[in-house]
Amino acid sequence: MLIPSGSENSQGLKRNTECLESPELQTPSSFQDNPLQQLQLASQEVLEKAKKSGRSKCPRCSSSRMFYCYTCFVPVETVPTKEIPVVKLPLKIDIIKHPNETDGKSTAVHAKLLAPDDVTIYKYPCIPEYEEKRHEIALIFPGPNSISVKDIAFHLQKYAKKGVCDSDDDCSREPFLKQAKIEPEEEKNLNECISSNRSEGTRLKKIIFIDSTWNQTNKIITDERLQGLLQIELKTRKTCFWRHQKGKPDTYLSTIEAIYYFLVDYHQEILKENYKGQYDNLLFFFSFMYTLIKNAKCCAGKE
Repeated sequence: MLIPSGSENSQGLKRNTECLESPELQTPSSFQDNPLQQLQLASQEVLEKAKKSGRSKCPRCSSSRMFYCYTCFVPVETVPTKEIPVVKLPLKIDIIKHPNETDGKSTAVHAKLLAPDDVTIYKYPCIPEYEEKRHEIALIFPGPNSISVKDIAFHLQKYAKKGVCDSDDDCSREPFLKQAKIEPEEEKNLNECISSNRSEGTRLKKIIFIDSTWNQTNKIITDERLQGLLQIELKTRKTCFWRHQKGKPDTYLSTIEAIYYFLVDYHQEILKENYKGQYDNLLFFFSFMYTLIKNAKCCAGKE
């Protein structure tokens, strides 16, 4: 899917934002030729070798594939799993894939291949029920009620408070300290424990992405199982995806780009840590294929 990044009003103002720009490194002249070269990636030698040897079998279904099997979510026989980087994510990711989305054209599989412990792909309409956990889950989707990444904690806190009062009648009871005699030191420890639990309860634990063409999203986004979830809109960035949807602005990101950008923003805005390329390897396959296709176009005289 190409996921819109930024609001419609801001697209024109920020259209010149470099695609996949590093938070710290920007716009040397060579960067214009390959906007992905500043990424801190694992060696792609294994992909270079696989490219030379051509298509190979999937170790599970035996289908002929290039680099990986987009059905089984595993590398092909000529791409040893041990040579593929593994990315550890700060939260879980669910990707809801439209049934009409072509498997071989989707970048969602990249996330599953590179962060297998943290990413789950569902084919719509077979998706989980999220209602009971909505105070710790958010959905990447633009709209009038969408918020920015930096405001996640504030809005999840409102969800958590509402959930506690809806499910626990303690909200209407007398203060706990009136129900039992507690020593001052115990009271202090209790309050610290309660505060810690509340903080844990307002932490984002899962993020949902929709993998489909923009014209197909309506059926998924209106599903009752996704109603009431906090919606997040990404900052405006330009896509580097080679399968750009006709008639759509270049700020519509591919699924793997949207995941990458969200995590970079989350790392800086929510975790409050400097970004040092921790999630760059999510673009391990994407960047290699981008270069491959760009070079092929150049050789064909299309650029």
